[in-house]
Amino acid sequence: MAQNGMDADTYAQFLTQLDRYVKERLVPAEPQVLEEGRVPEAILNEMREMGLFGLTAAEEFGGAGMDIPQYVEAIRTIAYAHPAYRSIISINLGMVSSALKNSGTQAQQEYWLPRIAAGEIACFGLTEPGSGSDSAAMATTAKRSGNGYVLNGSKRYITNATQAKIALIMARTNDEALPKNAHVSAFLVPMDAAGVTVGKPDKKMGQDGSNIADIYLDDVHVDGDALLGGEEGKGFATAMHSLDNGRLSVAAASCGYAKRILDTATRYATERKAFGEPIANFQLIQAMLADSQAELYAAECMLRDAAAKANKGKAIIECASTKMFASEMCGRVADRCVQIHGGAGYLAEYEAERFYRDARIYRIYEGTTQIMQLVIAKQMLRNFEV
Repeated sequence: MAQNGMDADTYAQFLTQLDRYVKERLVPAEPQVLEEGRVPEAILNEMREMGLFGLTAAEEFGGAGMDIPQYVEAIRTIAYAHPAYRSIISINLGMVSSALKNSGTQAQQEYWLPRIAAGEIACFGLTEPGSGSDSAAMATTAKRSGNGYVLNGSKRYITNATQAKIALIMARTNDEALPKNAHVSAFLVPMDAAGVTVGKPDKKMGQDGSNIADIYLDDVHVDGDALLGGEEGKGFATAMHSLDNGRLSVAAASCGYAKRILDTATRYATERKAFGEPIANFQLIQAMLADSQAELYAAECMLRDAAAKANKGKAIIECASTKMFASEMCGRVADRCVQIHGGAGYLAEYEAERFYRDARIYRIYEGTTQIMQLVIAKQMLRNFEV
């Protein structure tokens, strides 16, 4: 069923305001983000006041009620600035809100969605030291205890873990690896619950200021109402459905950041002179700019089409294809940006080398390019058999 979304005029005004905020406030604050290793609290509060944590939540829960195309375009706009800004809100907007909306009980929605929309930071715990794409290897367990459950295990590379107030944790409620991953359930776990600890932020290749860390669960007791949807065995399906939105968010981030990178490369090419003229006059530089623009345009078209289809229902192939193409595109644009800068592109003094490092993760998280290929092909074969 299609989502209606915000009124078109209201949304257009919001997007104009958001674009101005990104370019006039967020981009200039990037040095502070890099220095502090996180989004400053003052900016977080501004983002909360603007409603950026609640774009996708229904109005009844304090959100803006955006549909998927509107949400995706907002993410693309935000992603023009440093990736940490999108990262801090993306889990709230995409995976956790989506999971609650699609699978949560009425009570769970009424309790958690207003808090998430107001800016209580959320995180999503699927990946483990020994399992990522392979859910059969998941080691985190949730054992029944009275009316609730006891969780034990650990989660790795969890975005926003160091700042989160709520975690959506995937855990096995059955010792066997059941068909369709029915051994995996989803739990809403407060991060201040006894037995929950968070490791130190991992040092990463790029995206400084967007923190990831391990979460450790040591005899964590949760009530029965922490089980998402009140039903065991639905966790993996919930995670995968949420990942469709997450993949569109990464695709949107790739498009937004690629635009920033291409703007930077174009500006440098017009300012840098060699042989007495701007290097932008040289045809091989123009070729790199043109290839980048064409690929960015293709990814943006894919993004809008996939978002429109996802808004009407499942769009597995479209979402996976867009995530795969857009993230690979962003990497190529970042590589050309470094090349256009020449030797300067390898220096930390210029933004090109940071862009190159920042862009690399888009091909990995929310499903690697190789996993996207498998998702696309398997769905193609299922459709062919029908």
